[in-house]
Amino acid sequence: MSAILARTIHRRAFRRSVMLPCQVVRERDFRLVSTLALDLSTEGILVLTGERVLTGESLLVSFRAPQEAGWFDLESTVARVVHGRRPSDRGRCLGLSFDRLGEADMLRLFEGLRGLPPAASARPS
Repeated sequence: MSAILARTIHRRAFRRSVMLPCQVVRERDFRLVSTLALDLSTEGILVLTGERVLTGESLLVSFRAPQEAGWFDLESTVARVVHGRRPSDRGRCLGLSFDRLGEADMLRLFEGLRGLPPAASARPS
């Protein structure tokens, strides 16, 4: 008798779909890498890019969260590069992980994301 184990995907972050103006700059040469965020969470951001950027590179990201008056200026690291080859991809994108986000800023960002639609998962269900 064999048991079928279903793989459950658990996400740690509160990820929401956005179309948000932002500025993402590569730290080593201050080159502008992106001006549009596609999804946002308290732990990171997915941005559209036309630039070639490597996983692990340090970037600076600035944005104003939806429903939030203040700006966020954060150091981040490229956690994932989406090359835009799959039908579900929205083009070349970078998944950025925020390096340091204080508890107060995390709460402020969480509040700015409340009520927005969840980001669509690119992973199969």
